[in-house]
Amino acid sequence: MASILKYIVKNDAMKTDPKEIYGWRVYLLACSACFGAMSFGWDSGVIGGVINLQAFISAYGLGSSDAVATANLQGNIVSVLQAGCFVGALAAYPLTDAYGRKYCLMGAASFTLAGVAMQAAASGHLEPMYIGRFVSGLGVGVSSVVNPIYVTENAPRAIRGLLTGMYQLFIVTGGMIAFWGNYAVSVHLSGPKQYIVPLAVQGLPALLLFSLMAICNESPRYLARKDRWEEAKAVLTRIRNLSPEHPYLQDEFQEIADQLEYERRLMGDASFWSLQKEMWTVPTNRKRAILSIVLMICQQMTGTNAINTYAPQIFTNLGITGTSNSLLSTGVYGIVKVVSCAIFLLFMADSLGRRRSLLVSSVGQAFCMFYIGLYVRISPPLANQPVPPAGYFALVCIFVFAAFFQFGWGPACWIVVSEIPAARLRPMNVALGAATQWLFNFVVARAVPNMLATVGAHGYGTYLIFGSFCVCMFFFVWFFIPETKGVSLEHMDQLFGVSEEEKAEVTEGAKHDVSRIEIAEHSNRSDNRSV
Repeated sequence: MASILKYIVKNDAMKTDPKEIYGWRVYLLACSACFGAMSFGWDSGVIGGVINLQAFISAYGLGSSDAVATANLQGNIVSVLQAGCFVGALAAYPLTDAYGRKYCLMGAASFTLAGVAMQAAASGHLEPMYIGRFVSGLGVGVSSVVNPIYVTENAPRAIRGLLTGMYQLFIVTGGMIAFWGNYAVSVHLSGPKQYIVPLAVQGLPALLLFSLMAICNESPRYLARKDRWEEAKAVLTRIRNLSPEHPYLQDEFQEIADQLEYERRLMGDASFWSLQKEMWTVPTNRKRAILSIVLMICQQMTGTNAINTYAPQIFTNLGITGTSNSLLSTGVYGIVKVVSCAIFLLFMADSLGRRRSLLVSSVGQAFCMFYIGLYVRISPPLANQPVPPAGYFALVCIFVFAAFFQFGWGPACWIVVSEIPAARLRPMNVALGAATQWLFNFVVARAVPNMLATVGAHGYGTYLIFGSFCVCMFFFVWFFIPETKGVSLEHMDQLFGVSEEEKAEVTEGAKHDVSRIEIAEHSNRSDNRSV
């Protein structure tokens, strides 16, 4: 695997770090945790297709002649999941610090499974459908916070972008499977089974998340923060596939210890309010928190989840006729997303870097959205008429938009938000970013049906609005986002302006014999002094 990675990943760490650290265990850990991300992608794909199936429309009263009333009901059914995700993301911060990354992911899977069961058993009743989607959202929201943290804290620095970005790959893979599942049931099933089957099967990723996390280890950095040093070193030794005496392992373990020492000397014992103070009063921490929030707002304002969730309706607006045809187009859209995301993770995340990927992605998405909006405004598709060449190019732009999103704003945001904070602030920072993402995901999911119905003929203004946001995002990245590829987690402080001299000042009053942690000592005793 290491020999293959050297041809794909181009950064300094890949050239110098030992090849043994790229063993199968680290990939298993990343894939296991990322089934939490697949739950969201699968749900978004399922619900976007199900609300267009005639059986579901009849059962849940979506056949009103009032387009705005139908749009409101669709928006309510879809967006209640995002409301649950918002609450789950906020709850994840104290939970992951109290119970650890591993057990929080298993608990999140349990909530998701319970919610899926309620959705499948709703039988045309809106109340259990709403409650089930909210409960599922709680689980997905917790997973969205803990998953990137867990993968980031286990991944070798050279391929941290690739492994953390798998979060987005699993989202789009889940969406693709759901899209094709919707197409299959529209062709082969009828009656209530047409929507009950896809609603029930969407629980599969949560089941896999629970089962696989049960056999995975806890994060070594979490164990170190809890002063469980012997366990932390044992875990790090196992996932790096190196002997305890290997210089690379000793250096990484020492960096973890030194970073924790610095942070504890800076703020003392951690409480919720002391961490809030550290996040918002220390300039470099405040900058990273604000960047995380704005990145997640921008990710949703690209309009990607509008297309993910309402793709069948959007394809119909662009001239694709028939439910099965629009679902088939949505399935192809899902394939484009998966392939594009895989290309980004393999060839761009740790080679081209996060910053350049975001810039390129912004330009490509803006062009696609502006073209679609202008086409729908100037030459909208006509009923019972063939799609003109300009219309086919607009359809192509939907697929190109998906590719550009996966080349940057999809996976790169989660990578950056999970890697830039200080270790003690990482759960809070990722929770803040994830909660922001879910809040604006909720806004988009709730607003887009109404926008497509009211913002200009065929909703052309919707595309122009999202295109304008993409232009603004280009300038935001240009002026404010630094490159983080190949930078170890413990060196992010320096990247954001904390010098070694400033760190030395913080720990200047400490006794010399506790400023450097002897790793051998930690490996022999689990009751060491706090660092």
